[in-house]
Amino acid sequence: MADEDAPPCFQARGLSKVYGDGPAAVHALRGVDLDIPEGELIVVLGASGSGKSTFLNIIGGLDRASSGEFAFRGRWLQDASDAALTRYRRDHVGFVFQFYNLMPSLTARENVALVTEIARDAMDPAEALALVGLEQRIDHFPSQLSGGEQQRVAIAMAIAKRPEVMMCDEPTGALDSVTGVRVLEALQNVNRELGATTFLITHNVSVGEMADRVIVFADGAIRENRVNTNPVNASELSW
Repeated sequence: MADEDAPPCFQARGLSKVYGDGPAAVHALRGVDLDIPEGELIVVLGASGSGKSTFLNIIGGLDRASSGEFAFRGRWLQDASDAALTRYRRDHVGFVFQFYNLMPSLTARENVALVTEIARDAMDPAEALALVGLEQRIDHFPSQLSGGEQQRVAIAMAIAKRPEVMMCDEPTGALDSVTGVRVLEALQNVNRELGATTFLITHNVSVGEMADRVIVFADGAIRENRVNTNPVNASELSW
C-alpha cells in the first residue's frame, strides 16, 4: 500500500513551454498543474499539437519548461543541471517511442543487453524479454521479428533497468489493432509486475479504458483529468 504521507510520483505547477519569440511564438504548454500518484497507468489523449508529448518530454527530463516547475517524488527538477537530468533519466525513467530504435545487427537479447550494461540494478535480458512475452524469440534479429515483436523488444529495453517510471509515446502508432493490443498487454503487465508509474500517449480514445487515469490535452492545457474506477484488461480493447 502506498504511503499516504509520501509525495506524489509527479507534481507539476504552472508548466509552460514556448517555442520561438514574438507573434510567431508557439505556446506548446500553458500553465499545466497536475499531481500523479505512484504506480498508476495513465493514458494521455489529445490531438496532434495539443501539448501531450511536450509535457511527457519535460517530466521525463528530455526537455526543459520555459516556466513553471515539476517534481519527481518531491524533488524539484526545474533547475537541475544537464548532468543531473541525465542521471534522472538513466536511473528512474524508461522510454518507449513509436519507432523501435533497435540495432539491426544485434539479437533481441543483445539489444536489451545494451541497456543492462549501464544500469545500476538491471534485469537479466532474458527476464526482461520474458516479461513482454518474447522468451522464445530472444536470439532472433529484428529482421526476423514482426513489428509488434520489435516494439516489445523496445519495451524490454526500457524495463530492463527496472525504472520507476515508463514514458510511452505512441507505442502502437505504427501497428495494426491486433498487434497493438499485444503491445498494450505487455505495457499493462509491466505496470502491474514492476509497479512502474506508466504514461501512455495515444490518439486512440478507446485505449483509455485500460487506464487508471485518463488525461486529455487540448491547446497546451489539461482539459480533462479523470480516474477510471474500473480499468479493463488490454486484451478486451477493440478499435
